[in-house]
Amino acid sequence: MTVGGLGFDPRNLSPLVLLRDQEELNFLPIWIGVFEAASIAMVLQGVNPPRPLTHDLLASMIESLGGKVERMLITDIKEGTFFASIEYQTKDGKKQTMDARPSDAIALALRVEAPIFVSEQVMMQAKLVNAEKDAEETKKFKDFIADLKPEDFTKYFKKD
Repeated sequence: MTVGGLGFDPRNLSPLVLLRDQEELNFLPIWIGVFEAASIAMVLQGVNPPRPLTHDLLASMIESLGGKVERMLITDIKEGTFFASIEYQTKDGKKQTMDARPSDAIALALRVEAPIFVSEQVMMQAKLVNAEKDAEETKKFKDFIADLKPEDFTKYFKKD
């Protein structure tokens, strides 16, 4: 899966990240927090913050300890909540798995260019299918995502 973009749920204006398969036939919307959305948006827009954000720090720490993020996997969905894990290799070559929120795992995966996978069980429960009758709505949503900028999230951040 790849990150297709970010958006807001029109019902409650909650941010969401949209994952898509390579053929753009299946989409997986995952509702996330505002800060995670901003962190993902920065990577998608190629914005480098002057100081490392939490996900940048995590990526740097893993690398400085000799580890490598292998992939992230969205493993489950329970009562509308998604679960994920980060698979990484330690300095001595051991493969490890760490529980994570999908938004954090996606933000990290984007930074280290690790692949994103979704279990078949999650896809069967939560995917959106790109049917022809939905083509107009899909285009509108893609146009919205294409125009989204990190600055669009600034209203959610308190200025010091």
